[in-house]
Amino acid sequence: MSDPTARALSLLALLQTHRYWSGVELADRLGVSARTVRRDVDRLRELGYRVDAAPGVAGGYQLVAGSAVPPLLVDEDEAVALSVGMRAAAGSAIEGIDETTVRLLAKLDQVLPDRLRRRVEALHSNVEVLRWAPSVMVSAAALTVLAQGCRDREEMRFGYRRRDGEESSRLVQPYQLVSAGQRWYLVAWDCRREDWRTFRVDRMVEPRLAGARFEPLSLPAESAADFVAAGLRAATEQHEAVVVLGGDPDEIERLAHWFRGDLTALGEGRTRMRVTAESLEWLAGMIAILSTSFTVDVVEAPDEVRARLSAAADRLRTVG
Repeated sequence: MSDPTARALSLLALLQTHRYWSGVELADRLGVSARTVRRDVDRLRELGYRVDAAPGVAGGYQLVAGSAVPPLLVDEDEAVALSVGMRAAAGSAIEGIDETTVRLLAKLDQVLPDRLRRRVEALHSNVEVLRWAPSVMVSAAALTVLAQGCRDREEMRFGYRRRDGEESSRLVQPYQLVSAGQRWYLVAWDCRREDWRTFRVDRMVEPRLAGARFEPLSLPAESAADFVAAGLRAATEQHEAVVVLGGDPDEIERLAHWFRGDLTALGEGRTRMRVTAESLEWLAGMIAILSTSFTVDVVEAPDEVRARLSAAADRLRTVG
């Protein structure tokens, strides 16, 4: 590869895909000498990319984070995924994300070649996303500092307001952030209560790093997401029903995510789902919604739920 600019871009693309490349590997990939690789690395450094070099026969190069954000190279599929992902992020419950996303989309649209722009436009024009306006917003700054605490295993302090309005000061060992719908949760070990807790980020006041590092404890769940899901179910499981659904298993699984339903495949297009809700009205409504897309056989349900469903069916039969 004789063009220095094209070669530097190819070198940058390689460095962005691996944590570490030996000098010999880079020279072979680019079809140049090790000396030329060193010159191209110096050219990238002049452009603002931090490239660490290890000397010696087994030496090599590694792209590391710098003090500024230099240009990034993405391939065609990555560019399409980036555009779609940014549009999806615009509906999140993070303060200021809409404006930031619009600016990024505008920049991306200016540099996309026509063939990619047509792919992106086809996706955006033929896919409609149903959004609910977030009832509460969380700040990007709070999420950033919480993520930093999780990454660096550093204790954190924050004020916290519980659902019943009680306020307290917390000292925790953060484990992981979990996004559930349009709410953000922090899974952490509460140092004073000596137990695992789930904290809603929008109820935190001034989360900050406390300075002390810690060795992480074992979470009593397969993952932080499972821990949060179990807590949400425990907080709302007052009424439950079991139904057998007939229809596309993939579509049933998608809806189960929204209803937080537990699924068991029965075969032959039938799926058992256990659904829970904090009110009988909502439980009956969930089953009614499922009946618009699938055949529904109610196996277990409170008598009042069955009565509500029967009354709704009678009213629908009178329509028209």
